[in-house]
Amino acid sequence: MSKIIINFLPCISGDSTIFKHIALCPELYELHYLSWKKPLALEESISNYAIRMCEDIQHKNPVLIGVSFGGVLAQEMSRFIDLKKVIIISSVKNTNELPSKFNMLEFKKVYKIIPGKFKDIEKYFLSKFIKKHTSTFKELGFINKYNYLKWYLQNFSNWKRTEDMNPALIHIHGTKDKIFPLKNISNCISIEDGTHLMIFKKAEIITRHIHENLTF
Repeated sequence: MSKIIINFLPCISGDSTIFKHIALCPELYELHYLSWKKPLALEESISNYAIRMCEDIQHKNPVLIGVSFGGVLAQEMSRFIDLKKVIIISSVKNTNELPSKFNMLEFKKVYKIIPGKFKDIEKYFLSKFIKKHTSTFKELGFINKYNYLKWYLQNFSNWKRTEDMNPALIHIHGTKDKIFPLKNISNCISIEDGTHLMIFKKAEIITRHIHENLTF
């Protein structure tokens, strides 16, 4: 039996280390880790970016697993390539699943005034939401990538998706996710006490759900 090919996509500007505790059987799975590309420009659309990311997928009909904004991008990528399955973790399927306090109008112009030096970034974070969760973004390696941050803010603020892009996708979400609260999420596998960073602390149960949904 041929192995199931899985491509992993970390959170924005993160790397493969966030998946270090996802322990899938090497006899059943062949794992590949995608790296974020530098945006061509601040104005590059998420669709164009998704097309460029698809170029790094070397196998036909693989599984694509994305975390947080990586889950959003995984859905965008599914528009351009055939995938066996899309699994998103700690993410959202459409803008209706964003919390009300995640007001994209707050983000609209923030990226234009962020300074070039990250030592001043908190001073310029006008969004109370992002400022509140700065420590989370730091832990994910997000806060240290200036170009990614500005591009992310622009694209997430302009992301308008009212319907699920792929109704057949698998959504794994924590009950204590404060970034994207579970109360706004529909049709998901809920992980008890899972936070937005549950990819680290709930890896065992997440691994089990991934395996069950790909083999049964």
